[in-house]
Amino acid sequence: MADRDRPQPHQFQIHPQPHPRHEGGVKDLLPSKGPSAVQILAIITLLPVGGSLLGLAGITLVGTLIGLAVATPLFVICSPVLVPAAILLAGAVTGFLTSGAFGLTGLSKATGQEPLEYLARRVQEGIIQVGEKTKQVGEMVGEKTKQTGDTIKTKAQEGGGAGART
Repeated sequence: MADRDRPQPHQFQIHPQPHPRHEGGVKDLLPSKGPSAVQILAIITLLPVGGSLLGLAGITLVGTLIGLAVATPLFVICSPVLVPAAILLAGAVTGFLTSGAFGLTGLSKATGQEPLEYLARRVQEGIIQVGEKTKQVGEMVGEKTKQTGDTIKTKAQEGGGAGART
């Protein structure tokens, strides 16, 4: 009975944390201290930059509207030429994009296999080629090493024979 009253070592005691009291109002939402000097400096620096960019955007908008107002009569006068030209240009772009998509589709399906099977077969072929190339390079290095060893042995014998004659 006394064991049940004592907390076991594997059990955790949970103590509820007291919740901070909110008295309501706007003052709870505002920070208790003012902005830092870095924040004030950033606002002072970015305010003119933002204002000048906003002014440039306004000037661009006004220039666009004036250009559109001036060019609209030209568009209306030249529309018998511009509309067919725009349709022709849109058709040409659509044709190029469609032919490219069909070409890519044809290239990807040209193997007659699923793309993953094709990729696996190509990887296996590549591994076999690398293995063959490695074997060839190993044989070439072995031959060069043997030739170098024979050359060193021959020179050592010639050098040893000349030293023995004197």
